[in-house]
Amino acid sequence: MTGLRIHNLSYSYGRKQALKNVCFSVAPGAFCALLGPNGAGKSTLFGLMSRLFTTDQGQIEIAGHDLRTAPRAALARIGIVFQQQTLDLDLTVRRNLHYFAALHGIGGRDAARRTDAALDRLGMAERAGERARDLNGGHRRRAEIARALLHDPSVLLLDEPTVGLDAASRAGIVAHVHELATDNDLTVLWATHLTDEVWAQDRLVILDQGRVRADGHVSDVTGGQPLKDVFLQITGEAAI
Repeated sequence: MTGLRIHNLSYSYGRKQALKNVCFSVAPGAFCALLGPNGAGKSTLFGLMSRLFTTDQGQIEIAGHDLRTAPRAALARIGIVFQQQTLDLDLTVRRNLHYFAALHGIGGRDAARRTDAALDRLGMAERAGERARDLNGGHRRRAEIARALLHDPSVLLLDEPTVGLDAASRAGIVAHVHELATDNDLTVLWATHLTDEVWAQDRLVILDQGRVRADGHVSDVTGGQPLKDVFLQITGEAAI
């Protein structure tokens, strides 16, 4: 299978073990919610998948490429949106995307075409000429997602991308990313601690204290119970 595969992945900060034998996989076209409370290890996992840091304990495979043995090929297949916003606020939306395209060796008409297509997919075409600092939080996030799609990745990683947004903006972005997964056969891993961002048909991985506590489709994990109740039972956290 292509898509994303995590196998027996472990990582420690000194004596503190952040991840322990994490295993799961996400198929192309699937939206997988990585649900866990703060401190569960979600951001550590994203740091490993984006190669901000490395481990020799376990395997990460992206679109069929082993991240340890073929890092360039693997990283070329991912788009990523981090929890902290990373747009240059003094540049327009279009210039932010063109700059990112240049970092991937994409220029000229190809960069312009990709930028227009990505912004259109996220409903941001009319805001292409606005400075990033003049956008609201939801539109900034959409611009970042559009930017992450410029190089046609196979896997899209989003680390708590709706932090700080109002309920309507969160719901809109969740819906857009679900559409991207379905329409573009895109593998999506969406990290969150909010149960209302998880749809009934989603793949679900619950991570707590560095371990996978549940893995399957939402209906299989919940057994007909509300997800927020199951999440509370598994993690002991007050679900949102």
